Amino acid sequence: MHTITPSSAISLKSLIRKIPPPGQTNRFIPVQCGYRFDSANTNASTVNTNGAPASNNFAGHVGASRADWQSSCAILASKVVSQQQDTEKTGGTGEITVVNGHKTLDLVPMDNLPKPLTITDLSPAPMHGSTLRVAYQGVPGAYSEAAAGKAYPNCEAIPCDQFEVAFQAVELWIADRAVLPVENSLGGSIHRNYDLLLRHRLHIVGEVQLPVHHCLLALPGVHKEYLTRVISHPQALAQCELTLTKLGLNVAREAVDDTAGAAEYITANNLRDTAAIASARAAELYGLQILAEGIQDDSSNVTRFVMLAREPIIPRTDRPFKTSIVFAHDKGMSVLFKVLSAFAFRNISLTKIESRPHRNRPIRLVDDANVGTAKHFEYMFYVDFEASMADVRAQNALAEVQEFTSFLRVLGSYPMDMTPWCPSREE
Repeated sequence: MHTITPSSAISLKSLIRKIPPPGQTNRFIPVQCGYRFDSANTNASTVNTNGAPASNNFAGHVGASRADWQSSCAILASKVVSQQQDTEKTGGTGEITVVNGHKTLDLVPMDNLPKPLTITDLSPAPMHGSTLRVAYQGVPGAYSEAAAGKAYPNCEAIPCDQFEVAFQAVELWIADRAVLPVENSLGGSIHRNYDLLLRHRLHIVGEVQLPVHHCLLALPGVHKEYLTRVISHPQALAQCELTLTKLGLNVAREAVDDTAGAAEYITANNLRDTAAIASARAAELYGLQILAEGIQDDSSNVTRFVMLAREPIIPRTDRPFKTSIVFAHDKGMSVLFKVLSAFAFRNISLTKIESRPHRNRPIRLVDDANVGTAKHFEYMFYVDFEASMADVRAQNALAEVQEFTSFLRVLGSYPMDMTPWCPSREE
């Protein structure tokens, strides 16, 4: 078991920025269009092997001296505190939009935000995965926390109440990485996170596959015969439906935000007629007993998580890499066949293709000067393929794809997790 140090949870309210003035009606999501293969682009994204920026000298933002850097960070910190106080005075209200049926604040990404200076910034960079602050959605005991520990052993895991908060925590330098689920072998894609990948400017720097081992949890002394309902995340309930019936549980199923949160809720409210579907670690953390183990209907239940960072990593060819892209065309879906042909012609295997409707949500396509125009796309296509951006085949394929599409963005080129998709109780 990897060592993870939970921290206090981050809520959406703590990350809210000032809402633009009422007169500002057109707000678009700035997204970099296209992918450049020239040397200038390569140098701009150079990072250390641990994913941190290669230099702390942010040209155009702060001075080169240590005193200038500290002064700039002090000013930044005061602005963050001021904005948070203003938000609290107004009750944390802001414009609410609806995304995929969920109410959420329309948070617009900010670029090139300097990192508040700490004593560790004056020391050599830590080894990969050590002392990193990793944001995940849920509460301690969630499968996402376990994935964070597998991706970055001995990290400081930071729970967040929403997926958006985990993205924002990294963008605001509160966390160094985020580990978020994107796909389950039984339930399919987590569409919300695919939409957020497009909406934010974080980069995928790795992936991790975590076998899911569901348990039926209840308060000590409670027997299965006493239960009247079972609560958990909707996917967890669906993944255990047949097993619950085989156990003779004629109980109501009730969906909550996450699995570990269900366990926490039972303990906090002393519910002796309710069980939760969650991990064995959740039972340990919240003082629950395990009534049944391995209750998932399919033992090969695996969730794929992606690791997100502010800067991309340098692609290599000495180990298997995967690259994730998103593209669209303003003429509709007719471009899909041409794009797939660009990969098939070069014998590049696709591991995933996902289409997401994007009507009535404009994207502002910008150039290097952050100048551009808004466009509407009927569908966005997300594709994962097995090749590194350091591979000439991948570079040529994307150069051809760019000719066929109106919008193309590389979400990340990162090492593949070669762990077999098989159940493992040790995880």
